Amino acid sequence: MDSISSDTSAELCNGFSVINSDNVNNNVGENAVNVSPIGREQILERSGHGNQENWLNIRTRQAPSDTHGGDEELTNVPVISADSENNNEVEEINHGGDSRTIESEGNGGEQLEATDVEKTLENDKEIEELSKLRCQSVATEVVAARYKRRCSDYPGLAFGRSIFSSNTMMKFSVIKNELHNIMNVQLRRAEGEVAALNRRIQLLEEDLERSEERLNTATTKLAEASQAADESERMRKVLENRSLSDEERMDALENQLKEARFLAEEADRKYDEVARKLAMVEADLERAEERAETGENKIVELEEELRVVGNNLKSLEVSEEKASQREDTYEEQLRDLTSRTTEAEARAEFAERSVQKLQKEVDRLEDELVVQKERYKSVTDELDQTFTEMSGY
Repeated sequence: MDSISSDTSAELCNGFSVINSDNVNNNVGENAVNVSPIGREQILERSGHGNQENWLNIRTRQAPSDTHGGDEELTNVPVISADSENNNEVEEINHGGDSRTIESEGNGGEQLEATDVEKTLENDKEIEELSKLRCQSVATEVVAARYKRRCSDYPGLAFGRSIFSSNTMMKFSVIKNELHNIMNVQLRRAEGEVAALNRRIQLLEEDLERSEERLNTATTKLAEASQAADESERMRKVLENRSLSDEERMDALENQLKEARFLAEEADRKYDEVARKLAMVEADLERAEERAETGENKIVELEEELRVVGNNLKSLEVSEEKASQREDTYEEQLRDLTSRTTEAEARAEFAERSVQKLQKEVDRLEDELVVQKERYKSVTDELDQTFTEMSGY
């Protein structure tokens, strides 16, 4: 295409819709036919009087989206008058705000010969350039359409002669194939976009499910951590109560220890007193023996005194034995109290160490609780962001 630019070709390919031979024949006499749009509004007017040739005035008005502003171009093309009677054909092509209207009016014009019309159309540069868009398949369809138009019963004939020329039908066939291709491409593109959106929705749903699973896991861990913290707090209170009871027992044991020491000191004092008395008794015994030696006369007295002293000695011995037994008992009680004091101190130290360990565990659980709260907050933020993104789609 040397004389037609790529923009004009694209507009012509996108502009005309599919018009087959049956639609052309059925729409004869109607006022409008809606087909696919292009970016320009074309108004085709045909008028003729008497025996003069009918000329097709093509008025092209630039749409606001075009780069040429609102200029108008007029091109005169001769066309065939379908019959001698008056007719009015209007074709409107709407897309957005664009429209294309073809009006043809004839007042008893003289019918041109087919050969003359074909020569005139071949001389038209625009139709000649458009005819180059044909492919082999389109040419085959055009040949079949021509063969059908030769039949007198073909519905596209008006009084035995076709309304449109073969070149016009070829042009419609070419445009039909182009529009089919464009529609197929757009359909495939739309299907691809729908599949991509469906995939994206599926991925977002999977991401949402994973986020919900992470949230449930974090909530479970937080509940477990809270339960562990409560259990640690309960154990701390129990240990505090035990510590208080141990302290009370230690105070009681200290009081008992003081009493035992006092009793031991009292026993020692009594023992010293008994020993002193025993020494005195021994001294008296020695003096009595000396007196027995010096005088046998006093033997009876001395024996009696000796018996008394013996009895006293026995009582003293019994008292001594009792004092000794008490001393042993006191010593044993003292050892027992000492061992109990040692055990109480050991239990107190163990309780203190346990309290320190539990305090460390409580601190660790509090730190873990803070970490879990931060994780929960981050998961909540991720969910909010995900919901925001989903609501945006």
